[in-house]
Amino acid sequence: MNRPDFSVSPDNLEILAPAGSPEALIAAIRGGADAVYLGGGSFNARGNAHNFDAAALREAAALCHSRGVRMYLTLNTLIHEDELNPAMSLVGQACELGLDAIIVQDLGLAAAIRATAPRMPLHASTQLSCHTPSGVRELRDMGFSRIVLAREMSRDEIAKCSGQGAELEVFVHGALCMSVSGQCYLSAMLGGRSGNRGLCAQPCRLPFTVKQGKIPSDERALSLRDLSLYEYVADLASIGVGSLKIEGRMKRPEYVAAAARCFSKARDALTGNHKGADSELLRDLQAVFSRSGFTSGYYTGRRNSEMFGSRTYKDVTAAAPALARLAKLYGKETPRVPVTFTFTMHVGEPTTLTAEDGDGNRVTVTGELPQKAIKLPLDEQRIAAQLAKTGGTPFIASVTCNLQQGLTLPLSSLNALRRNALDKLLDIRAKATPIAFNPESKPEKPEANPKNKMHIIVRFSNVNQISENIAADMIVVPLNTPGKRLSELSEKYTVGVEIPRGLFGTEQQTARMLADLANVGVTTALCGNIAAIPLARSAGLSA
Repeated sequence: MNRPDFSVSPDNLEILAPAGSPEALIAAIRGGADAVYLGGGSFNARGNAHNFDAAALREAAALCHSRGVRMYLTLNTLIHEDELNPAMSLVGQACELGLDAIIVQDLGLAAAIRATAPRMPLHASTQLSCHTPSGVRELRDMGFSRIVLAREMSRDEIAKCSGQGAELEVFVHGALCMSVSGQCYLSAMLGGRSGNRGLCAQPCRLPFTVKQGKIPSDERALSLRDLSLYEYVADLASIGVGSLKIEGRMKRPEYVAAAARCFSKARDALTGNHKGADSELLRDLQAVFSRSGFTSGYYTGRRNSEMFGSRTYKDVTAAAPALARLAKLYGKETPRVPVTFTFTMHVGEPTTLTAEDGDGNRVTVTGELPQKAIKLPLDEQRIAAQLAKTGGTPFIASVTCNLQQGLTLPLSSLNALRRNALDKLLDIRAKATPIAFNPESKPEKPEANPKNKMHIIVRFSNVNQISENIAADMIVVPLNTPGKRLSELSEKYTVGVEIPRGLFGTEQQTARMLADLANVGVTTALCGNIAAIPLARSAGLSA
């Protein structure tokens, strides 16, 4: 049986770039990104980035939308109960500005957004650690329109997640976490700075060593090289990935511009009418930031010591020559918004120029009265050539003319018409289209414990730890506990099993194990990952 085709057209393949500061935002747009993601003042996974206050968010939204770039707000940390109201204030601002989506990790916050702003698209953050088809479907059913998959997935694992009713977004360039996306507690444990609260201190970049290992003592045994999947853009589109995401809200604008330009060129090359990034740009992309080169080990399945690397003195010094070249990538506007000009010139009537974009926005400006030409009248070719000079603006113009012959007009008047029309059109495009937001609408609360009783649940990492006569309402043991031992335990206790947080490629095997365990007295599953919930329910277990 042939698998359905879930491939993505190059025309619809999104290049998504980070914007950790206003300058990085400009670099992303002018570098060729189709969309950007950025954080407000709080509740985002890069708490130490510059980020954007209320005024800066408004300016950023106007800049993005006027240039046809989508803007996603990151609210991708876990939220405490007393933080829900300020988080929802940010949601309200995102709705007022007509932002294109909100990236969310906290499922309680997601439920609140669905209740207050049901038309605001939700993207499931990579911090949710979604890496299986069942996880994609579960998040889809929770109201997420796009899933940002875990970075640790292979090509085949990504492919199996396509066609599940949600868009797929995949990181294609930037830093990798030594742990699994959203599942790392190292920074929180060592220094009280949780990655799930936007404060990761990156302790994995410190000089840990491996005893009796092959990694030299001056290496960093927990430090992975940065990811780069530039060579796999066509392959990613063929397996149904719709958005190629660049990591780096803590990185320089030059890095953002280089990555956005490289991947937009790689995407455009899929149409056959464009070339990919040239060799100098690719070298500069590695020079501006890498950790002794790049890796594609997770995607290709080649998971070995070649994935590891640290940022060396050589890497740092290589960046300096590239910075000046890369700054030129975003030094001026990049023409990206098609506009159609219609110029009209008739005897005895003021000249007019109408500008219309692909979104149906339309403006008409009026100019001078034309004069009868003494020598050389203005013809359509000269008018089109003059009006098409849109340099310094984000527009690409095509021109049609409605002329009476024998008339002329100063070229300066044509230039003024063009400038006025484009300025007015840009203002219209920058205006926000608000999304309905009702802060009084609340999500349904789960049923409270009718007996108001505290339940004691004891979790064991090994069944040999269990002593006699434990005073517990439930004990939780590993999923791979032998069935015979589970039968014995179920005679004395209410028994649950813990489903592993990582189910990479083992979803069907886990489902079979859960079905078998339900037959030996197991009633409940402890789910540390979104994908585990539907597996437990399918086996008849409480999750």
